[in-house]
Amino acid sequence: MKTAALFDELVRNAKVPGLALKVQVNGKDVLEKGFGLADIGSGTPVDPGQTVFRVASISKPIAATALMQLVSEGKIGLDDSLYDYLPSYPEKQYDFTIRQLASHTAGIRAYKGKEYALNKPRDIAQGLAVFKDDPLIFEPGKGYQYNSFDWALLSRVMEVVSGMSFSEYVKAQVLDPLGMQNTIPEIPGRLPQSTATFYTRNFTGFRKAVPVDNRYKLAGGGYLSTAADIALLGEAYRSGSFADPALQSEFLSSMTVKGKPTHYGLGWEVSRDKEGRAFYGHTGNSVGAYSLFRVYPEEAVVLVILINSTNPGVEAQLEEGIDAIFRDINPMA
Repeated sequence: MKTAALFDELVRNAKVPGLALKVQVNGKDVLEKGFGLADIGSGTPVDPGQTVFRVASISKPIAATALMQLVSEGKIGLDDSLYDYLPSYPEKQYDFTIRQLASHTAGIRAYKGKEYALNKPRDIAQGLAVFKDDPLIFEPGKGYQYNSFDWALLSRVMEVVSGMSFSEYVKAQVLDPLGMQNTIPEIPGRLPQSTATFYTRNFTGFRKAVPVDNRYKLAGGGYLSTAADIALLGEAYRSGSFADPALQSEFLSSMTVKGKPTHYGLGWEVSRDKEGRAFYGHTGNSVGAYSLFRVYPEEAVVLVILINSTNPGVEAQLEEGIDAIFRDINPMA
């Protein structure tokens, strides 16, 4: 079964409302296609170059790129204490560092209950109130807990250091230089016209997802973007054209906890797929969105999949689709 047929099947079987796919090899497009609908009511199809999705936790590699810029300029030290930059942050049992926050080894907790779907307008500084008074859940460096609050804290550090709002700094230092013109913070009521409708699937089909306000966790999961834009970020890393190679390698190296790899670097997943191919990138799962972004350095492949539905449960099918993509790229393999 060819690649397109696999992704068409997800739509035909009502697993997802719409899906954008972008694949590049050595910086050249080999597949860019939309499947299904950006909006069911109007019948608007998905356009991988123009349809804007919530990218969920793909926001973290965007934020990590901004952090890397400040580290390269000597304005932030990865092994500095958080308190060097935010001395008013409530004191905990242990000190913890910028590196530990970026790698999810600082001991900050994950979401409780329905915190992933908060719908109250908060800026980044105000958003820290959601978790700042809670104790660390383990001694920093001795455990791993994936969460978005780590990156909320880091984005506040970046604001203090840069003297700019986080979104302004990212736009000036990451998005504009990379040409990511369709990548923006999600501000409720001010969505671009090309934004997909966000859905949740239930037993009867797709319904519009509940409204959320992700501004306080912009760095962890608040950006909107297109498949084409996210591919620009991936290619900048793959080609090594944007950052100092040694520092980029540091961000893309898995941390270890108690001698075991976490498969997570600094804002980036660092792992292998089920066929053993090494990649770095990120997955995302948010209200009205599922996203997958991978850079396969050995194969020179950048791959982006964006879906406009909450937790569609199609991971196995996406992996099957990725296998098909590699077979199409290298039919002798």
